[in-house]
Amino acid sequence: MIYLDNAATTRQKPAAVFRAVERGLREFSANPGRGGHTFSLRAAEQMYAAREKAAAFFGASGPEAVVFTLNCTHSINCVIKGITKPGDRVVTSNLEHNAVMRPLASRGVRIETVAVSQDDAVTLEAFRQAITADTALVICTMASNVTGKILPIAAIGQLCRSKGVPFAVDAAQAAGVLPIHMRQMGIDYLCVAPHKGLYAPMGIGLLLCEKPIAFPLIEGGTGVNSADLFQPQNLPERLESGTLSPALAMGVAAGIDFVAARGTETIYAHETDLCERLYNGLAEVPGMERIAPSFKRGNYAPVVSFNVPGHTSEETAAYLNEKGIAVRGGLHCAPAAHRALGTIDRGAVRASVSVFTAPAEISALLRAVKSYKKL
Repeated sequence: MIYLDNAATTRQKPAAVFRAVERGLREFSANPGRGGHTFSLRAAEQMYAAREKAAAFFGASGPEAVVFTLNCTHSINCVIKGITKPGDRVVTSNLEHNAVMRPLASRGVRIETVAVSQDDAVTLEAFRQAITADTALVICTMASNVTGKILPIAAIGQLCRSKGVPFAVDAAQAAGVLPIHMRQMGIDYLCVAPHKGLYAPMGIGLLLCEKPIAFPLIEGGTGVNSADLFQPQNLPERLESGTLSPALAMGVAAGIDFVAARGTETIYAHETDLCERLYNGLAEVPGMERIAPSFKRGNYAPVVSFNVPGHTSEETAAYLNEKGIAVRGGLHCAPAAHRALGTIDRGAVRASVSVFTAPAEISALLRAVKSYKKL
């Protein structure tokens, strides 16, 4: 089976990640920070080591800025519901995943949506016009999960900093593929899906915070200030109620080591080469609909979405599955992006690669698509 659904999760993981998780389960299955005995302390040391690696990799101020969550969506909810109130004004883009749009809608904030252009200067100016004195938060994706379009995050971050507005970034499709340095890019809150570009296990997320969180999403035991009925003020404990997983955190640390050793530039170059091959190959099929207007290196993350004329995206994905190729059809939990792209009525077939994807697998996908169009 050829797996080309890495934007949902990277299926193939480095051997070091498997070893780290197994070691965590075998050697560190104690409750970190919830006891003074040796086993608990050793587990807490592993959690702290993982925080240090995440902070260094993403340019955060230190390990105390790193919060472990359930997943990237949990991280996004912690930010939106942690620093906004109903009626607040929030600026976002028109390419957002439901992980951003649904929490915004349920929070009852006033949403100002910015249209993302192929021209980053136009996009930046649109954000500039949208951010007003009463803006409580700017939150947007770093790269679209439908087309891979990369937003000018560093420029938006500097704009937010100059206006004194908190800036949160959904890095689900970017972390591990694109370089991210929070302090240099003006990012106050970074939401990460480690099971994607960091090749870590599912079931754990990262939230890196350079600013406080006023309202914790979940409250409970934290291992500190236990006599106090109110949640601790300091991060990461403020957002980490309940038992954490040393094994999963060790898997994240091993994934970061793997990506850091290879280098995001090398990974991006490999994955972009494959996507350019696919994008250009699809252009050779008469009538083929490529969702992104281009695939310019540096402007897109490694995702290619398309539709085969005469077939729905779900039909095409099902056909490819029968041929031994895993892709994703539909709306990709991003109806806002599909509305902006004009594909809300049909969705798209999305192919997404990883560091382990080979050129021969892209060739196999192109052959299968060409044969399907003839049916």
